[in-house]
Amino acid sequence: MPEISGFAFPNDIHVHWSLMIVMYPYITGFVAGSFIVTSLYHVFGRQEFKPIAKLSLAASFCFLLIAGMPLQLHLGHPERGIFVMITPHFTSAMAGFGLLYTTYLVIVALEVWFVWRQDIIEAARRARGLKRSLYKAMALWTYDSSPEAQEVDHKVITVLAGIGLPMACMLHGYVGFIFGAIKANPWWSTPLMPVIFLLSAAVSGIALLSVVYQVVSKLRRAPAEEPTVSALARWLWFFLILTITLELLEIIMLAYEKDESWHIISQLLTTRLEFSFITVQMIIGGMIPLILLGIVVMANKYMAPRLRNGLTVAASLLLLLQVFSMRWNVVIGGQLLSKSLRGLRSTYNPELFGREGVLMAIALFITPFVLMFLFDRLLPIHKAGEGAVPGEAKTGSAHV
Repeated sequence: MPEISGFAFPNDIHVHWSLMIVMYPYITGFVAGSFIVTSLYHVFGRQEFKPIAKLSLAASFCFLLIAGMPLQLHLGHPERGIFVMITPHFTSAMAGFGLLYTTYLVIVALEVWFVWRQDIIEAARRARGLKRSLYKAMALWTYDSSPEAQEVDHKVITVLAGIGLPMACMLHGYVGFIFGAIKANPWWSTPLMPVIFLLSAAVSGIALLSVVYQVVSKLRRAPAEEPTVSALARWLWFFLILTITLELLEIIMLAYEKDESWHIISQLLTTRLEFSFITVQMIIGGMIPLILLGIVVMANKYMAPRLRNGLTVAASLLLLLQVFSMRWNVVIGGQLLSKSLRGLRSTYNPELFGREGVLMAIALFITPFVLMFLFDRLLPIHKAGEGAVPGEAKTGSAHV
């Protein structure tokens, strides 16, 4: 079989979990990472994240709506996908997605409603005709905007964010659990897999917000708040350090133990995954952003705002590539190993067209941004004069 080098079984020539299974953890990572940022403001009171609290919540909600689409596109009978939501199976790891996803979706939807409730009421009072009826229905036909009601809203938001934070971690940690629990595959079966998936989700979500926030600020011709950009860089650097450390630690442990699986894993890393793992994931997407963010964090006080913002965006874009590469190396790389542990499949090349092709993956990545645009038209994510960091002078804000 030309597709295989070494010794293999006939069914080893197939890669069953394709590009859509790579996109699934990639998109859910944005959900968890974005929600971490909004929780830092609502739960932990980090005022530097106030300007992007609504943006991060909207991003988490819109990406969450699309999170199940890669799985639906991968299924041979996508009409059966609804059953994982309505027929929970508590002893099945796969069925756990339905329970976690549904619960988390309800929590995020409720938090969105409470965060934008006052905006919905204002819009219902200003609108006329059918639009007024829409906003009245969204407000649940209540116009209570008294200080007491707003205080209740704030308390409910804090509770929902507090509940949603561990749910977001469980939703993405579960993806790593799916792979880590497959004992027959030594590239996947490791206790560190759920933790690495979770930390890389935080990296991808914060990196995405760093880019989106500065792009939106540029489009709005408004300054990006210096404390917000600096805080995003600091937290991004922190989670990146943890992610790279665990990714390297996982490989070092495998190399140090040198059990029977290391013989084929070492060949996998130095042949099939040499470019995507060593070059893209660890060097271009790992070490370079680590250095760039280190410069931003350590020299923040002595750096011009434009340079700081530019380095943060550059590092964030590279990290988006790094996390995608990590997902690719895990999902696809694990399937290049033969079950005999003595052979490797040739590199998997996804198709361009089709429901699991490259164009569909690009469309899935773009769709949440379209939803965010529509969301902003219905409920403004950022209003004039809203979101400034308390105690910070406007003249000190960083222009993109």
